[in-house]
Amino acid sequence: MVRDGYYYGLVMLASALLVGWLAQPAWAVVPILLAAFFMWFFRDPERVIPADPGAVVSPADGKVTDVSIVKVNGQGFQRISIFLNVFNVHVNRSPIAGVIRDARYQSGKFLNAMNTESAESNEQNTVTVEGQGQKLIFRQIAGLLARRIVFTKKVGDTVERGERVGLIKFGSRTDVLLEPGAAISVKVGDKVKGGSSILAFVKVAELAGRPSGQSQRVTW
Repeated sequence: MVRDGYYYGLVMLASALLVGWLAQPAWAVVPILLAAFFMWFFRDPERVIPADPGAVVSPADGKVTDVSIVKVNGQGFQRISIFLNVFNVHVNRSPIAGVIRDARYQSGKFLNAMNTESAESNEQNTVTVEGQGQKLIFRQIAGLLARRIVFTKKVGDTVERGERVGLIKFGSRTDVLLEPGAAISVKVGDKVKGGSSILAFVKVAELAGRPSGQSQRVTW
């Protein structure tokens, strides 16, 4: 379980004790149920990470809601959007192994993550990862209920494919931006699991000749 689950759970259990003491024990049922929900919500199960060369894994659990072409600084990318509802695991994982080249937080609104405007207007964290000839961008996007994005890495850190890198509290969305040559393995409506579901394959050999250290600055 993510550490936050203990905090929320203990607060609710303390509230249950206080309510049961000041009022009637029956009233303590509500905060006890909330404590159980928070500890369940912040669960952090282990995942089997695929070892397939060039595989790009999902950064989060959820449902694929969009596979489309978008423009970033005039360059075309394939975007895969994943919607996380309140019942999904909300721990985020790195889609590929490599080095964090860029990580930028943007404050914003809290529109429904299903809304197409949320990709531009909502609170979000945009991360560029480069490694083994692969380079991609993924975004943690807050949703209608989410009020905090957590990212535990910093620029220059090395991450493994499927490694935990943060979470988004409550309903939210993650986007993965891939270069046009990537072979997409999912479609709209598919359910995916963070770290274990393969979203796409990148031809590593074709990208291996790129100079490292050139980060992709993103403007939305």
